[in-house]
Amino acid sequence: MAKPRVALFITCLADQFFPQVGECVVKILRRLDVDVTFNPEQTCCGQPAFNTGFRDEARSVARRVLEMYDNSDYVVAPSGSCSSMVKVFYPELFEDEPEMQRKAQDLQTRFFEFSEFLVKVLKVDDVGARFPHRVTYHDSCHLLRELGVSEPPRQLLRKVQGIELVEMGDYKLCCGFGGTFSVKFPEVSVPMGQDKIRAATETGAEYLVAADGGCLMHIAGLIHRQGLPLKTMHIAEILAQS
Repeated sequence: MAKPRVALFITCLADQFFPQVGECVVKILRRLDVDVTFNPEQTCCGQPAFNTGFRDEARSVARRVLEMYDNSDYVVAPSGSCSSMVKVFYPELFEDEPEMQRKAQDLQTRFFEFSEFLVKVLKVDDVGARFPHRVTYHDSCHLLRELGVSEPPRQLLRKVQGIELVEMGDYKLCCGFGGTFSVKFPEVSVPMGQDKIRAATETGAEYLVAADGGCLMHIAGLIHRQGLPLKTMHIAEILAQS
């Protein structure tokens, strides 16, 4: 049987702030005998422009993404946010362009968030990781609400040797990042983030884990400013531990 071929879609935040996340994704996929490729010419998925109301600009970026991944078996991104942009909103963006909408609908079936790809496509929940620490998992809004992915990341974390996974109270609450929302409405965003940190701290966890760099950047910034001992990690970083 031929190896599954995966094109890695690296998010803007991973590219600029969390390059280790992309490296961990590649490490895990290769450990699972997946043929991974990366096109350095890739750019943003267009979500910041889309969320701010700049539809034409978002459409221009999305068009490039659709052309770039036209021939990939699968495209995998370490982000529910970017994945939901492609899977949920690309078809909407091109509703007046039948040919591009067809391309969007085709990519929609081949584009996966990392944890969902491991569990639902590769049918793997144990990647041989070991991380002897107490952790709690944060559901990012796009991954949970737009894509309905809740169990795959938890399933993967439960299989990590030595880990203690504890749930936060009100774990479904938003952390307050919301992309440009946190920039436009910091007076709302910051208290939401503080509520999330409070919930995580109450579990006694050493690490708060999430599948989206935006949430982690927002939460980590608030933790740093308050001098708290809680640490943050992307789920790919946990799964790459051995």
